[in-house]
Amino acid sequence: MTSSHRPRFQPTRRRLLTAALALPAARWVQAQPAWPAKTITLIVPFAPGGIADITARTVTQAVAKSLGQTIVIDNRPSAGSIVASQAVAKAAPDGYTVLLMSNSNAVSEGLFKKLPFSSIRDFAPVATLGFFDLAAFVDNGSRFKSLAEVIGYAKANPGKLTIGTISIGSTQHLAAELFKTTAGIDAVIVPYKASAAVLTALRGGEIDIGFEILGPFLSQVTGKTLRALAVTSDKRFPTLPDVPTVQESGVRNYNVASWNALAVPAKTPQAVIERLNRAANDALKQPEVQQQLQKLGVRPKGGTPQELQTLLASEIKRWSAVIAEAKIERQ
Repeated sequence: MTSSHRPRFQPTRRRLLTAALALPAARWVQAQPAWPAKTITLIVPFAPGGIADITARTVTQAVAKSLGQTIVIDNRPSAGSIVASQAVAKAAPDGYTVLLMSNSNAVSEGLFKKLPFSSIRDFAPVATLGFFDLAAFVDNGSRFKSLAEVIGYAKANPGKLTIGTISIGSTQHLAAELFKTTAGIDAVIVPYKASAAVLTALRGGEIDIGFEILGPFLSQVTGKTLRALAVTSDKRFPTLPDVPTVQESGVRNYNVASWNALAVPAKTPQAVIERLNRAANDALKQPEVQQQLQKLGVRPKGGTPQELQTLLASEIKRWSAVIAEAKIERQ
């Protein structure tokens, strides 16, 4: 039989070549171990022992158990979470390097002139872990018994009220700036280097009121050292049911909370993201995890990657506007 009458079942040269090229790829795919096949590193942009660090450790212990793999915490604190975020943005997109993302990522987009990453483009969202309520505090001996009284005093005495927060550009600082604008008051914001300094200033009468994360100050509130006049989120905190929200105190449309979440490098396989998302959501549903987080002043959240993406985008827009309106100099 001549070549011009080749049997129809015989593969063409092109088909043979395609099959030959496909074999190594198929073998490579089959050789890949199921994720996770080794230790996962969670890079935390905050110092060990803080509320964000403890929250991360609490949740990831349960996540690690669900995944059947070890998760190690790598603390890399820095301004604006830049160091930790950059490390994860540059990591291999294989699911073995995870970022504890937070509202610091959203704030940094508006606070810094130039970042070595984009919180929107360089990360794939996984799941929101929880929200951290803030509160407006006064010393227990303060003359102010409610936030409404504070607002009334500020309106009657423009420029006299002093509000203490930690460093410029922090969530606490921006929450205070937003409070000034939303409440329509003229007040002086006094930034301190650390939360402990805010507490000392409150106790010593150096400032009238402080805006701080609720969790670290819960013991001072229950111990009657400080008085929480209002929480900044739109719902009362479960362990302080008698403390109203800022909205309930007369400031409409005010709702502020810090938050933490899990994110991985962009281009991480979707199957890995889905597996990690399921593990995180399962962990956050565990009663013991919820109880531990509530003791820290954290509201467990969970949810989908899409919900986290929406949260991040809205927070970037929101805080960029607050920074611009408060005329905070970009760094």
